[in-house]
Amino acid sequence: MEEENLAKLPEKSGVYLMKDALGKVLYVGKAKNLRLRVKQYFLGHDTREMIPLLTSQVNHIETIVTFTEKEALLLENTLIKKHKPKYNVLLKDDKTHLSILINHHHPWPMIKLVRTKDQTKEKGLVFGPYTSALAARKTFELIAKVFPLRQCSDRELSQRKRPCILHSIGRCVAPCVGKCTKEEYDELVELTIDFLKGKSKEIVQKLKQDLKKASEALEFEKAHVLHKTITQIEQVLEQKSNVVQFHAKDCDAYNFIRKEHYTLIVKLAFREGRLIGSEHHDFNTLLSSDDETLTSFLLQHYQKEKPPKEILLPIDLPDRQVLEELLDATLVKPERKEKKALVDLALENAKALFEQERHDRTSNEELLLKLQETLKLESFPSRIECFDTSSSSGKSFVASLVVFINGVKDPKQYRLYKIKSEDVHDDTAAMREVLHRRLTRARKEDSLPNLIIVDGGKGQLTQLIAVVKELNIVSIDLAALAKESSRHDKGLTQEKIYRPHLKDPIEFSKHSSLIFFLQQIRDEAHRRAITFHRKKRKEKSIASLLDTVPGIGNAKKQILLKHFGSIKKIAEADEDELTSLKGISKTDAKNLKNHLN
Repeated sequence: MEEENLAKLPEKSGVYLMKDALGKVLYVGKAKNLRLRVKQYFLGHDTREMIPLLTSQVNHIETIVTFTEKEALLLENTLIKKHKPKYNVLLKDDKTHLSILINHHHPWPMIKLVRTKDQTKEKGLVFGPYTSALAARKTFELIAKVFPLRQCSDRELSQRKRPCILHSIGRCVAPCVGKCTKEEYDELVELTIDFLKGKSKEIVQKLKQDLKKASEALEFEKAHVLHKTITQIEQVLEQKSNVVQFHAKDCDAYNFIRKEHYTLIVKLAFREGRLIGSEHHDFNTLLSSDDETLTSFLLQHYQKEKPPKEILLPIDLPDRQVLEELLDATLVKPERKEKKALVDLALENAKALFEQERHDRTSNEELLLKLQETLKLESFPSRIECFDTSSSSGKSFVASLVVFINGVKDPKQYRLYKIKSEDVHDDTAAMREVLHRRLTRARKEDSLPNLIIVDGGKGQLTQLIAVVKELNIVSIDLAALAKESSRHDKGLTQEKIYRPHLKDPIEFSKHSSLIFFLQQIRDEAHRRAITFHRKKRKEKSIASLLDTVPGIGNAKKQILLKHFGSIKKIAEADEDELTSLKGISKTDAKNLKNHLN
């Protein structure tokens, strides 16, 4: 950027967007004085090592003036989520994270594990998300054991004539068949919610009062159940981490570690004086300062969950007052020994995690460097994409794409494809279509991989080379992984790698760490393609079976499958249940019963 262009920037508070020559947003920042802040990047006043990398890519800068710093902070957060700039803090989508849902508006509330993307489908109290699926499942198992709420669907609840196996093993009080009263069940729901909110001490105290009343009233069976529940909760409390105890409010304690371009943030959650959980988030290529990083992180993080009344931080934040207003929480850099110990504990966790992450990154980096050398790749294979196809006797083709980033699979970027062309009759033609669709999109989004692997021999590699050439892409390494035909020497097979411009394939020992890694990628793509194909084939067979029923068209098929979920359940339903659905007549119900049974 030339200095005369920088001089044209406004001297007001607002947000700046740094863009490359294609108009892609590289970085979003806020400032009290836009001109002074942006000048620091280009006049050598900002000495951070990543700055030259950013400024060398900046083609122009867009600014948005705001009335207040609070507006600038909110706008910055909105623009980061919208544009997903490469050099900003951006929390990963938590669609794969589990939460616990209690649909407390139902007369008989149920408890279940849900994924974030499913939470909008059903109203209720949501606890989470848990960044560890294992932690979510353990918590769920514990609650099912101590507070045995129902886990069955509303339909099963209304139709069940006798208790299910969960009642037999003490995991459900069986409201479906009247094994408990409405008052007893509501009290159980209330206790479960309080437990998930961290009010375990209050629960134990209340249960002990109920136990005393039951004993005095000679209700020995009820007293036995209460005593058992109290014992289970107290055992849980003893097992929970008690590393630090203090008499302050509930709080979240943060700390972080930054090494070169890598940043790792750790959060420890303390409730009732106990450490009840932790989570961490790591980022690469961050350009923001420490306080900017934490500010952006906190804004994004607490949009997904309600913060405690106090948040402990290792540094002071310039935007503290604005953040406190937005989050409805107090932000503190603790000086007292007791609270400072919590922030220090978060730092120790960050250091330990960093060493573990560094070890994993080093191991993967060595593997990928070895792969680059062995396959004679032009680029370091930090992003690897692998494709595979599946079909039934040359019909109904589908395909899969799996993605590995720095040697680790990234399921969020996986894709499944239905082949659109009607004249596709073999795997190579199907592969060509999928490659063309994917690479066209990747080129448009500037997300091209470093290495593409296809499952198959020279034929599939030929299709890959043709597509890359057609799209005028020259920056990707290409490879095809194929098994040698089964041999007679002890039935062993050997993997081969075909590369463009190499006359002979590269062969690996079956014990090679490289071939094990490549097989892992190939098998992942194969598994996804096969699973998707089976699903589509099942859907097609179900639809075909319903097509044989007179009077049942596409609209009625959708109604039936949406309600019952399978042909089997449609066949098992009685005529009254079928006709209760809007659009299904008595004649339709009779035809369904006759044809499906």
